[in-house]
Amino acid sequence: MTDAYTIKEAAEHTGIPEETIRYYERIGILPRAERKPNRHRVYRPKDLETMKLVTCLKKTGMPLEEMKPFLKLSVGDDISEYPELHGLILEHRAKIREQMDSLQQILDFIDSQVIGTAPEAECGLADQPKRFGFLSLKP
Repeated sequence: MTDAYTIKEAAEHTGIPEETIRYYERIGILPRAERKPNRHRVYRPKDLETMKLVTCLKKTGMPLEEMKPFLKLSVGDDISEYPELHGLILEHRAKIREQMDSLQQILDFIDSQVIGTAPEAECGLADQPKRFGFLSLKP
C-alpha cells in the first residue's frame, strides 16, 4: 500500500467520485486534503479509511451532518468513552435493525407469493391477500 494517493486514486480505492470527495471536503465531512507544491490533493491511508467509513455510514441512511461527530474520532478510539456518541450510534443501530426486520418480513412475504412457502408470512399490512397469481412462478 502506498503512502500517498491522488484524488483519482482515492476515488478508485473508495468508490467515491472525485467531485464527491471535493464536496465532502467543502462541507466538512472530510478534512481538507494535504497539498503538493503544485496544489494537487494528497490523501493518506487514514483519509481513505475515513472515506470508507463515510460510505458505510451513508449506506445505513445516516445523514451527512449526523456523521460529523463520529468522523472526528481517531481510529482506535473507544466510542464507549464518549457517552453521547455511544448513545447516538446505538440509536442508529436500532433503526437499522428495525429496517432489516421490516425488509426481512417483506422478503418473506414475497417469497411466500413467488415460491409458495410460508403462507403465514405477512407483509405488515392488514387484510392482505394470501396469494397473488402474478407473483407465482410456473415450475
